[in-house]
Amino acid sequence: MSIPTLTDRPTAAGFRVTRWSRSSVVGTSLLGLVVVVLAALPYLVGLATIQSLVSLFILVILASTWNLLAGYGGMLSIGQQAYIGIGAYGLVLIADLVGLDPFLAVPVAALIAALVSIPISFLAFRLVGGYFAIGTWVIAEVLRLTVSQVPELGAGSGISLSALSGLDRILRIATVYWWALAVLVIVVVACVLFARSRGGLALTAVRDDPVAAATSGIDVQRSKRIVFVAAAAGAGAAGALLALSTLRVQPNAVFSVEWSAFMIFIVLIGGLGTLEGPLIGAIVFFVLRESLADYGSTYLIVLGVLGVLFVLFARRGLWGLVQRRWDVSLFPTGYRVAAVDAGRSRRR
Repeated sequence: MSIPTLTDRPTAAGFRVTRWSRSSVVGTSLLGLVVVVLAALPYLVGLATIQSLVSLFILVILASTWNLLAGYGGMLSIGQQAYIGIGAYGLVLIADLVGLDPFLAVPVAALIAALVSIPISFLAFRLVGGYFAIGTWVIAEVLRLTVSQVPELGAGSGISLSALSGLDRILRIATVYWWALAVLVIVVVACVLFARSRGGLALTAVRDDPVAAATSGIDVQRSKRIVFVAAAAGAGAAGALLALSTLRVQPNAVFSVEWSAFMIFIVLIGGLGTLEGPLIGAIVFFVLRESLADYGSTYLIVLGVLGVLFVLFARRGLWGLVQRRWDVSLFPTGYRVAAVDAGRSRRR
């Protein structure tokens, strides 16, 4: 016998349980319109803008998957660059050695990163708290050092992607852009669907109290491993897109701990544990980086100061402040008891 969901339960006359609110209807519609406009941008703007937006899309993918890992799963990893590197190197090897189309190699590279993360999870899950965070970083460093010693992978100097050498530059950049946008949409939709699912509810229970979740019948290790592997796949896809965009992969670049620092900053600024937070935080980070590009590493100082201020005075991030003030949501993830006649709703 199936377990009834909340929407199956009776409510008082004149009311119904729904996931949709006025703000989520408007927000989802606007986001859909934004995607359509973004898809048409290669015909409207220059190549420099398109390349910059590819970088932004990669940041959103990384931040969204890291938020799923840390914000919903409570696993503060600072080693996601391991899977960025695996995805980047995986795409180059699949495209150049196996001969698969470089663009079709993106999901394959993501799958490789996910598969590699499975045995890693058995090692990482033996650690908790700060030890888990440091352990994931150590694993990423081991992978970086290992790759740097393999001559077939270019050792420390890295390797170039030659499979796209015969493709027209304008067409290549536009195609990479569309693929990055497609992966971004898939990742965001997947995060929304996961947050709406019973698996997402189980994961938040594990995050809040693993012991209580286990006594309630939740398989704690399985729930954590699913999101760990999913986050690795997202990072692997981002790494593959990075390789397509730059046409070169170097271990010190793709395995750099800076990637994790960027993810953490974006999610903290936007709002940890919210689906909208990574989107807002990535835009803020991107604007700051582009605005301060002429000042060298100054933007890193600004990011550090902002991060400290948000941790001290706005721990819920920008989107948390918006929700506290206006009680809005861009995605239909929560439940609301809505008045059928007037359409008014309040959070349950």
